[in-house]
Amino acid sequence: TGEMGTIFTIKGGHLIDVKNGDSRQGTMISVKNLFYNTPARLKHMKSLYTELASVTDYVDKIALSHPEVKFILINDQNVLLNTDGSNQLLKTVRDVYGLEVVKKMIEVSGENDDYQVSGYITLPELNRSNRNGMVTLVNGRVIRNMDLNRFINDSYHSYKPDNRYPIVVLNIIADPSLIDVNVHPTKMDIKFSKIEELGLLIERMISSSLRPRNLIPNIKTTELPLNLNLMEPLKYEEQMLDLDRHLAETFVFENTTLYDQEKRLPELYPIGLVHGTYIICQNELGMYLIDQHAAKERINYEFYQHQLGYPHQGITPLLIPMTLEFSGSEFIILKENFQRLRDLHFMVDVFGINSIIIKEHPTWLPHGYEEAATRRIIDVILNQEKEFNLERFNEKIAMMLSCKLAIKANENITLNEMESLINDLRKCSNPFNCPHGRPTIIHYSNYNLEKLFKRNGF
Repeated sequence: TGEMGTIFTIKGGHLIDVKNGDSRQGTMISVKNLFYNTPARLKHMKSLYTELASVTDYVDKIALSHPEVKFILINDQNVLLNTDGSNQLLKTVRDVYGLEVVKKMIEVSGENDDYQVSGYITLPELNRSNRNGMVTLVNGRVIRNMDLNRFINDSYHSYKPDNRYPIVVLNIIADPSLIDVNVHPTKMDIKFSKIEELGLLIERMISSSLRPRNLIPNIKTTELPLNLNLMEPLKYEEQMLDLDRHLAETFVFENTTLYDQEKRLPELYPIGLVHGTYIICQNELGMYLIDQHAAKERINYEFYQHQLGYPHQGITPLLIPMTLEFSGSEFIILKENFQRLRDLHFMVDVFGINSIIIKEHPTWLPHGYEEAATRRIIDVILNQEKEFNLERFNEKIAMMLSCKLAIKANENITLNEMESLINDLRKCSNPFNCPHGRPTIIHYSNYNLEKLFKRNGF
């Protein structure tokens, strides 16, 4: 209650002493000589910094799961975490990950008959090399689940590289009967009933939040004060408030406004090409650079995805049939999968020993690359024969064709071709990333251009 404090001293599981202490609200726990009676466990501890990182990571996640509680984590008089307990999750995210991360986050929410999901996700441009930033909570408790991580990461497919991971904080509300916590002694690994329905909810929620936004990365410059006093918590907290104000004034906040499909990519006026690779564009908002190879990859990818989804759109008879030869093992696998080629409108049949003949192919195969594209499609079939999935099959074919047939780097194109490329890119459902997740376009605002050149008082 704050009227009188109590100090308990416990050693080896036995209560040693109880006495009055300073009057304060809350609890402080001090642990010393943790492994004095279990030295074998001490040998399994890693380095000091590794263990400190593990402690910090866990306290960060506990703080995210309870934004209504104030957490302060101090190590050797250095403040590692200081939340305000205001019950505002976004503030706690700021305290854990920093203001720069918060500025690139989107609030999301969704529900179905069994689950309610809410929280914050980062824009695709902000990602990390590991999954540590993917925090999932169930009924307010930190948990780990590989399926959930996969669903979240798959929701960003083609918006970022597959080996990079977003920062997300998602809280899942579910009836306790739908989850099983008795999977692991730590109680962090849990099992879900109706996991596929939950995954579909998460994927739809995230993809629908990303799809209507302008996701062009804005290149920014800033100078931050580096003389923070970490030794005194009160001074540190005051300086963090000053830093927040400084950042708010210094950075130009992203324009993550929702747009209609055709307006997400602004009007861009190409004016030149750098190294036969990067198209320079301008408009009233500043300068843009477009990676012509990545942009063409995205255009091709969505074209082939559509064609593979509607393979009945036409066939081309061959005046001279295409004959392809394979090894004995490849031929056996391919022969068993002829129907998959026929479903794509390839007229295929056996032609001698370990050979096939193709007399017709779909009209959407790229002109001049028909045999190369056919061989690559067959390669996908051979590699996916054991665990065939039509969606993944179409995806791999689309990605493979889009990459191999895109404009290459160091290939000069005319201004008319640049304009045509930009117009085709604008029609894409995701014009901001190639199929592999690399950005197609980046933006230098007028503000940052002037700051780079020290103009207007910078």
